Amino acid sequence: MAYVTTRDGTEIFYKDWGSKDAQPIMFHHGWPLSADDWDAQMLFFLANGYRVVAHDRRGHGRSSQTDLGHDMDHYAADAAAVAEHLDLRNAVHIGHSTGGGEVARYVAKYGEPQGRVAKAVLVSAVPPLMLKTDGNPEGTPIEVFDSFRTALAANRTQFFIDVPSGPFYGFNRPGAQVYDSVIRNWWRQGMMGSALAHYEGIKAFSETDQTEDLKTITVPTLVLQGDDDQVVPYKDAALKQIKLLRNGTSKIYPGYPHGMLTTHADVINPDLLAFVRV
Repeated sequence: MAYVTTRDGTEIFYKDWGSKDAQPIMFHHGWPLSADDWDAQMLFFLANGYRVVAHDRRGHGRSSQTDLGHDMDHYAADAAAVAEHLDLRNAVHIGHSTGGGEVARYVAKYGEPQGRVAKAVLVSAVPPLMLKTDGNPEGTPIEVFDSFRTALAANRTQFFIDVPSGPFYGFNRPGAQVYDSVIRNWWRQGMMGSALAHYEGIKAFSETDQTEDLKTITVPTLVLQGDDDQVVPYKDAALKQIKLLRNGTSKIYPGYPHGMLTTHADVINPDLLAFVRV
């Protein structure tokens, strides 16, 4: 398996498929998953002639289960280490959920100054800020995130069944077609990672204010989200992102859930391809 070692000694696992002469697309996964969550997109873009890269965030999947650096700055620095190791240029960076926050911080801090990024995509992404504060009254109350931490610490195995069985994919909605295989794959990816990384990652994805990251990004950026996202409310995410981005376009999908990249890959993938090809 392929790894890159970061400056603090953390080993980051990555996949790198396709011709090295093709335009690269780098995928950034959500919490508490791994690069495997991008299987449908990586196979799709590989078949369309692109080089596809995805990594496991520190503490997730096959990367080191370090007890340090579970914050957005380290997430972005680790992504930069992968991109620099592979010398990715003119790349499109696509991030889902927490991975969207990682993309925003990476592009703002590392990607544009070095000319490595051509475009960015934020899918059901956490920026600018999930947490309800005086300055963000539409956000999610801290008690919700505290309940995540409590459930994870008490019984992570059950919590990682409850999340995909319910709000993540919208399987709790009346009439929803439930895929047990999708739930089991979510659980599999989550349980590969570190309980500590997942616990501390809740603070990273919920309390990191990325308003300035979004304002800094100048490359064309696509914002995608479903209006039935029960994990990251779209009115506090996509609708705010598009107002802060200098060069953004957006699409809101009626009835789509947080995990729409899996449940509606047949729709999302062609939309991603159309944006990449423009």
